[in-house]
Amino acid sequence: MSAAVLWHHARLATLVPDAQDGWGLIDDGAILTAGDTIVWVGAYRDRPESARDARHVDLGGLLVTPGLIDCHTHLVYGGHRANEAEMRLEGASYEAIARAGGGIRSSVTATRSATDDALLTMASRRAQALMREGVTTLEIKSGYGLSLEAEARSLRVARTIGRTLPVDVRTTFLGAHAVPPEYAGRADDYIRAVCEWLPVLHREGMVDAVDAFCETIGFTPAQTRRVFDAARALGLPVKLHAEQLSDQRGAVLAAEFDALSCDHLEYLGSDGIAAMEAAGTVAVLLPGAFYMLRETRVPPIAALREAGVPMAVATDHNPGTSPGLSLLLSAHMSCIFFRLTPLEAIRGITQHAAQALGLRDRGVLAAGLRADFAAFDVAHPNELAYWFGTNPCRRVVAAGVERV
Repeated sequence: MSAAVLWHHARLATLVPDAQDGWGLIDDGAILTAGDTIVWVGAYRDRPESARDARHVDLGGLLVTPGLIDCHTHLVYGGHRANEAEMRLEGASYEAIARAGGGIRSSVTATRSATDDALLTMASRRAQALMREGVTTLEIKSGYGLSLEAEARSLRVARTIGRTLPVDVRTTFLGAHAVPPEYAGRADDYIRAVCEWLPVLHREGMVDAVDAFCETIGFTPAQTRRVFDAARALGLPVKLHAEQLSDQRGAVLAAEFDALSCDHLEYLGSDGIAAMEAAGTVAVLLPGAFYMLRETRVPPIAALREAGVPMAVATDHNPGTSPGLSLLLSAHMSCIFFRLTPLEAIRGITQHAAQALGLRDRGVLAAGLRADFAAFDVAHPNELAYWFGTNPCRRVVAAGVERV
């Protein structure tokens, strides 16, 4: 058995679902780990006999939460789109910029022209910025290559980050992100190509889930269904960029495929909410894009809450509509813009974010789960959704190993 470690002298926010206070707070708490697994969690005074021979690590009275999880990012891309942000500030709409050849297509050009080393260097720096705030699990989507070779390259970079940095990376194939220039006017042909690429990428072990952009400037529900059919044939779970700019009933479609999550959701209707609730699909809220695009339509939070749909929060880091690299700021924004409670926001970047990735072995502090946790210089976990412009994270343990 791996050597045991007792991490002690900490205030724990376990976030276990049945916690009476919601937070699962344990004062003078301790966590016993063996290898990459939590063996026991509780008050230090109640530590088990097996902790006697464990190596003791003093956490200095910090507040400890489960490791943070960013369940929606687009970290692998070349260039940036600051010029388009300026255009929007001068009055151009996101849709108008996209239809004029900007938006995702401009990032495709920059990504295709970047070297493998450059893409890895840039994406690794972005991942490290998130990791410094306590992120221990990270989803990375492709979608800025839009050819078999370029999409494979992006997914390989994402896999390399997971091998070379102390963060667990989940990869999502987002070939159905936009129509590339060589398929202009032939969206159906492009979707056919995406469906042909998917088995190739899956055989190479590069795909954990499949996503699509179902929108007026993206793909129709019928085209999205073809991608999801291809994913289902391979046994791959699906996710969906849904109802960001209009209600295409993408969430209803995604729920038919038992989607892990539907993301954005500003225009989500009651039928979509009912379908997501029935399918157990997580609503992933992306306040960074809402903020960057200066949107005014808020996702239907009260209706999602009433229906019991789990709500996750993510950065949606991408070069066009959400260039931020702070998951804690996203949690803060979800409270300010969307009126989540601090408890909902913190569960949204831990427990429910894990659920949005189909991961049942993390997101709370409990015996038998993965030993991922972060220690913060705050007195109460609600402060993590309160402060902004600062990073209170002081220590991080990922898979039972403290990051240096």
